[in-house]
Amino acid sequence: MVTVVASRPVTPGYNTQQQQQQQQVPASYDFQYGVRDDYSGNNFGQQESREGLTTQGAYYINLPDGRILKVSYRVTPQSGYVAKVTYEGEAQYL
Repeated sequence: MVTVVASRPVTPGYNTQQQQQQQQVPASYDFQYGVRDDYSGNNFGQQESREGLTTQGAYYINLPDGRILKVSYRVTPQSGYVAKVTYEGEAQYL
């Protein structure tokens, strides 16, 4: 049997008021990465940004049939995760 216990670490000098103030600061970030290696054929990446409670981004990857799969998404508390999937190029079968 496995028992999992979750607890909040106790840090001296760190009170509940400080924790509440930090939680009220809206999240804000922006990042992206990409990999392209012509030798192996790898080509993929992602971009995402968040301002407050809204997150939006996109990622892409090469598919084995030669097309590129792209997913653009937006996440809000009202609508949840909404994605749009598109394909670029034409499938090449051997």
